[in-house]
Amino acid sequence: MLTSAEKDAIRDHYRAIADNLPGFRPRAAQRRMLAEVANAFSRCQETAEGEEAPERRGESIVVVEGPTGVGKSLAYLLAGGLMARSRNKKLVVTSATIALQEQLVNRDLPFVVENSGLPLTFALAKGRGRYLCPYRIYQLTSENAQGDLLGFDPSMALWDRKPEAEEIEQLRELADAFYYRKWNGDRDSWPKVIDDGLWSRVINDRHGCLKAACPNRAECPFYLARETLETVDVVVANHDLLLADTSMGGGVILPSPEQAFYCIDEAHHLAKKAINQFSAEHSLSQAMFWLDKVGALVSKVEGLTGKAEASADAAEAAGALMESLTEWLWLLEGEESLAASSDNLEPTWLIEDGRLPERLKVPASNLALSARMLVKHLNTLSDALAETRRDKTSDAPLADRVASDLGMMLGRAEQVMAVWELFEKEPDENAPPIAKWITRKSSGKGDYEFCASPVSAAASLAATLWRRAAGALLTSATLRSLGEFDLLLSQTGLKWLPETTCVALDSPFSFQDQGELYLPPLVASPKDPAGHTREIVEWLPKLIDVKEPVGTLVLFSSRKQMNDVAGALPMSLRERLLIQGEIPKAKLLETHYQRLAEQQSSVIFGLDSFSEGLDLPGEACVHVIIAKLPFAMPDDPVGRTLSRWIEKRGGNPFVEITVPEASIKLVQAVGRLIRTEQDYGRVTILDNRITRQSYGKKLLASLPPFKRI
Repeated sequence: MLTSAEKDAIRDHYRAIADNLPGFRPRAAQRRMLAEVANAFSRCQETAEGEEAPERRGESIVVVEGPTGVGKSLAYLLAGGLMARSRNKKLVVTSATIALQEQLVNRDLPFVVENSGLPLTFALAKGRGRYLCPYRIYQLTSENAQGDLLGFDPSMALWDRKPEAEEIEQLRELADAFYYRKWNGDRDSWPKVIDDGLWSRVINDRHGCLKAACPNRAECPFYLARETLETVDVVVANHDLLLADTSMGGGVILPSPEQAFYCIDEAHHLAKKAINQFSAEHSLSQAMFWLDKVGALVSKVEGLTGKAEASADAAEAAGALMESLTEWLWLLEGEESLAASSDNLEPTWLIEDGRLPERLKVPASNLALSARMLVKHLNTLSDALAETRRDKTSDAPLADRVASDLGMMLGRAEQVMAVWELFEKEPDENAPPIAKWITRKSSGKGDYEFCASPVSAAASLAATLWRRAAGALLTSATLRSLGEFDLLLSQTGLKWLPETTCVALDSPFSFQDQGELYLPPLVASPKDPAGHTREIVEWLPKLIDVKEPVGTLVLFSSRKQMNDVAGALPMSLRERLLIQGEIPKAKLLETHYQRLAEQQSSVIFGLDSFSEGLDLPGEACVHVIIAKLPFAMPDDPVGRTLSRWIEKRGGNPFVEITVPEASIKLVQAVGRLIRTEQDYGRVTILDNRITRQSYGKKLLASLPPFKRI
């Protein structure tokens, strides 16, 4: 329960913001969100030392749909920050986009601290891969090491070529900038582009790290960042880092779930991000390439550590893995789905229902076993090599280079293991399947790519996050589909936590007065692409007045239709167009605002990514035109596998998945129009299915209550 002291503190800090900001108007929806977050977090169940963790049923989890203009970030930062300090927890805030993370760290959190009087400390969290390893780069750029690099030993390093002199020079430039403290070792703060292959040689990966024994531990950017995270009240991260941390057991990079209150913004992205996190893939030819180097590499490890038996075991496991992969070359040769044709240079075999044919089950299990054994033996060697490096009983530069290569080898072996463990796994009959598919690559003779992915992350999220977290808020401007939270709860696994609270806040905008919805009487359906495109070309000059100095946003579901429409418009309108993809987004928006400032009209043509996160307040956008309802047909392997599973269970994937997801996207697209209480304008939908099809009424009912014309 929320204590009186916590209630008074929230009230006082919120009042302080109102007092410090002339013109600040408390909003009913924002106050309600403050209360919902605080109340949910107050229901967290504490566990005494030595006791079993309580069974969590969602009592401390709240889902809040907060439309644009509510002020969601202020509400959850104030309520979440105060509750975290009061209950001795960390507040972990995650988002799907870099833009929101930067906004939180650079604007929203400083605003709350400065104006509310709540003394929050905060930091941005990143994974190891974003940070330089000082020890490694100093070793690579020492005089002897540079000579070795120029000599290039192909049995060492997973570089498949001799490093260029320019690459070595860039390594020296990075080392010098870090040594003289002109750069903090964060890849994102380096002013130039760093090639991925080069950066992989100097990152702080978990396999090659000396940890506390590292002579450069005191200046290590990754550990300095981690130490900062341990001292702050609020940790800002992205969904990917949160999911990676929980998949490793939690508390590895971010605070442990049991000690964290989560504020998950842009939560409508979480389920698909989680599916991507739990998927895996690898190329056959690339695996054979690095497996061929295992023998030479482990021999060097043996020379440094004396671990002859472990080295022999690792080489044997690599040989077994290569043999198993080679077997798959002839196992797949007769598969009709993988036969190359003139219209499909890279054919894909989607394994039906994710269930391998009997003839492939044993080979898949053999591959998974071989990969597990290789990972086990490489880990043994990695531990031995780390001990040797700590004792400084070996040639340090050689040991470091061997450790770097061994770390990269381990990472690739783990990826192969992840693929084949998914391939050999067959979920229970009533559980969602695992999508499994194999693609025949056009490059390289007999090369295949093996891929596997769960079709749902619900069970994983429920087990690794929701049943462990002290408390959680999931929020976004659009979380409901067709007016209900059912899709989100199902996709995230929250449907199994029955005490989860769901709240839809009222919008602060008067949609009836600020906007209108127009549904022109189009004849052609989008199912007739050519006819539909012709009608859009006919309608746009009627809908857009090029003499009016205002902004228009036209959203398309396909790049082809966008380009076809743009090319067929009259010149008077075509010269007003700014087309996504033709120029960088920042330049496009700059030109758009410049035209408006010069009292000219400006029309933006955009795709799906412009339907979300694009903020064009005022006269920058007074008309949103949606060319087609945003249906995403499940033509990818994961979507097709899920659709088939739903059908086999007597369901309708179009009704259960496609329409609800389209509802969310449509609301997001429509949401580009009204961004402030002063905005006005019109939404036009050029898709007659919204009035002719039965699902159209449901889609219309989920839109803001604009005046209908």
